[in-house]
Amino acid sequence: MGSPPMIDGAFARWLASRAGQALLDLRTELGFADTGALKSAGDKVSHDLIRTELARWRPGDAVLSEEDEGSRLAWAAEVNAGAVSRLTADRVWIIDPLDGTREFSEEGRSDWAVHIALWARNAPSPHGLVAGAVGLPAQHRVLGTDYPPAYPPMTVEAATAGERKIRLAASRSRPPVFLTDLAEDVGAHLVPMGSAGAKIAAVVTGEVDAYIHAGGQYEWDSAAPVAVATATGLHASRIDGSALRYNEADPRLPDLLVCRKDLANRLLAALQRHSG
Repeated sequence: MGSPPMIDGAFARWLASRAGQALLDLRTELGFADTGALKSAGDKVSHDLIRTELARWRPGDAVLSEEDEGSRLAWAAEVNAGAVSRLTADRVWIIDPLDGTREFSEEGRSDWAVHIALWARNAPSPHGLVAGAVGLPAQHRVLGTDYPPAYPPMTVEAATAGERKIRLAASRSRPPVFLTDLAEDVGAHLVPMGSAGAKIAAVVTGEVDAYIHAGGQYEWDSAAPVAVATATGLHASRIDGSALRYNEADPRLPDLLVCRKDLANRLLAALQRHSG
């Protein structure tokens, strides 16, 4: 694919595309007979490719990757010396080389992703994200901040009925325990999906109206999708309405809400009733 573009948003898209193609090639090469081997190989192939390209083209930037040793303990300098550099760096790439390893290892599933995000110290927004891309390799598309998608249109059903019927993306394996009650409260129906990146991408493209997660995630699970979602004009916050913040000493970021702006107040109010 030649040399990458130098503008950060386009570079993120290029890198997500490169990693995504490598993952598709790996699926073809290894097949699906040994899902454990495929998952492990996918994490490693994508991580190594992204790390190599960042070291080559962005050598002065710090990196936080899910696959880095000790990444979940990044606040402890004695555990992960790299954490010190990212906490003092002006620019940090936050990456999830393969979001949704379970779905990646299942033949026919396309709800897995590659996340590439850039955090900058002097960014104008509280979350600090200035560029990002979500690769959806099995869907043959990349969503990026360089050319953010248009704000998703109102559903045909909602426009016809004069009211919004909320489609709420939910985890296939770990939905929040309160989500069923919340969905009943606001008149929503749950749409099970795989990776966090695929679920937020579905909000961006208008396939669903909102995504709520609570119960454990890290910065790399949401940084790139949130960068794209906010560039699109969608609402993104913690479930208590506070700002999402990245490149924190502790990389845990356990909950979030991404939705259409016209649904934000309604969903945040429902979250107050059900998530406590």
